[in-house]
Amino acid sequence: MSETRLAIAAARRLVVKVGSSALTTAGDGLDVSRLDALVDAIAERAGRGAQLVLVSSGAIGAGLAPLSLRKRPRDLPTQQAAASVGQLALAHAYAESFGRYSLTVGQVLLTSDDVVRRSHYRNAQRTFDRLLALGAVPVVNENDTVATEEIRFGDNDRLAALVAHLIGADALVLLSDVDGLYDGDPRDGATRKISEVNGESDVEGISVGMSSSGLGTGGMVSKLAAARTAAAAGIPVLLAAAAEASDALTAAEAGTAFAAADSRLTARRFWLGYAAGATGKLRLDDGAVTAVVRRRRSLLATGITGIDGDFQAGDVVDLVDPGDRVVARGVVAFDAAELPNLIGRSSHELPAEFRREVVHADDLVPLRR
Repeated sequence: MSETRLAIAAARRLVVKVGSSALTTAGDGLDVSRLDALVDAIAERAGRGAQLVLVSSGAIGAGLAPLSLRKRPRDLPTQQAAASVGQLALAHAYAESFGRYSLTVGQVLLTSDDVVRRSHYRNAQRTFDRLLALGAVPVVNENDTVATEEIRFGDNDRLAALVAHLIGADALVLLSDVDGLYDGDPRDGATRKISEVNGESDVEGISVGMSSSGLGTGGMVSKLAAARTAAAAGIPVLLAAAAEASDALTAAEAGTAFAAADSRLTARRFWLGYAAGATGKLRLDDGAVTAVVRRRRSLLATGITGIDGDFQAGDVVDLVDPGDRVVARGVVAFDAAELPNLIGRSSHELPAEFRREVVHADDLVPLRR
């Protein structure tokens, strides 16, 4: 086995994420037998002394049958209504299923905002730590009854990666209806399953699509993004089929394993790079991209070619290369209104009060893309 899989198999604290398509069906809603099988695997790992947090999709899917909805609704109010009904059914089913093993569950409803705002982040962190210390299994779901855009973009995958860093997890396991990462559409017999991802070069050029079940929202796109996020932050990831949950959570022999970066980001740098919402963009020339990404230098006005957005000093902004790809994120030191007169100019050309970094190296996180 690879070192990555050995690390996942030995992890003492894990986040497990399961998708809607692995728990629900369009016609019958929540499939209790599938849910029980998942809980069996989690309980087995917990019995070996591990602490687990479960990030579960499925609230909207679980609400379809009780509301006589034949398929996932497209409009936001009906999605939220289905989530309101389904959330109760999902929580009850988990409480009943974990109860078979005398395990107590605690429901934690989050939106992305709860892990983006620093004060909310710390509150959530304390809640998770206490639940785990008390021997409970936190069951996390995005609060779909009040979330808006998040519902449309499979945010539970991203949420799972954020929670994994928030709780200091040793590993993240993403379970869905696909048994791993393929170099194309897995329904095409000519595609190849990728067993190990050791770096960005292993996933370059891979085409992944959206979920075809009609129940999930993100498909492989959001799972790959979540795996990259967690791995870049120093957390190994296993992407596997929910039907193989037992193998995934015991010996980590299933699916695709993503190796973790050599060092784990601090909470602040992880928040800055992956959790905080960006309010604008700074467009960089090639020289600035090299300085920021490879040399880990501060961003100066001379390397900026343009700006987008209405931001204030202290806001988080994306730094993009000439091809419009985000290469870093950072805390900007100027208001958007101040920068047009500064960009492209060397420090000695600027008035004394503006001779400072636009984004200081200490407030900047290069991103692997």
